[in-house]
Amino acid sequence: MAKLGIVGVLLAGGQSRRMGGGDKCLRMLGNRTILAKIIERTRPQVSALVLNANGDPARFADCGLPVTPDTVEGFAGPLAGVLAGLDWAAEQTPDCEWVASFATDAPFLPEDLVSRLLAAIERDGAELACAASDGRTHPVFGLWPVRLREGLRQAMINEDIRKVDRWTARYRLAKATFEVRELDPFFNANRPEDLETAAAWMSRRQLAKAGAPHAKKSKG
Repeated sequence: MAKLGIVGVLLAGGQSRRMGGGDKCLRMLGNRTILAKIIERTRPQVSALVLNANGDPARFADCGLPVTPDTVEGFAGPLAGVLAGLDWAAEQTPDCEWVASFATDAPFLPEDLVSRLLAAIERDGAELACAASDGRTHPVFGLWPVRLREGLRQAMINEDIRKVDRWTARYRLAKATFEVRELDPFFNANRPEDLETAAAWMSRRQLAKAGAPHAKKSKG
């Protein structure tokens, strides 16, 4: 269910060096792009969705989303994408209070991510939230109040802050922890071999689903 007053920003502004360059979110996984899979999982969780990407936005025309570039120059990392999302939300949806950020290389991200982040903030009386799994935090999967956007801009421009956790350390940060079952829900496809791992896992899931009815039938 879409969360009113929450804009989602898909972070695709990096240079994808470990994938060999280009837009890794446009790599195919099965018969669809990674980005298409992520849009499918994130769109129902927010009231609006925007893609953060630099360069010619025409290459993302098929995704059907508005595209906004970094508002801090120099490929300044995911914080720049978060800031671009905050700026877009403030300009395009003035009633928006929150921006949820999603990495665009995690095709299996949780479908209840935003609601769990919001619940973590309410639980802890926090100002920000990020996801966690398997003993690790995932700061780019976060929930950010729009009211902090100028503070983030100043930290990036005047203090050269680039690491997400350096900035979030200034605020009360809640964590929403997700269970790891067959695969970490925040598994990210950074390298070509990661795509192979993701494809193999998808194949196993499809085979298991296809075999489930037969297994039930044989028991009868």
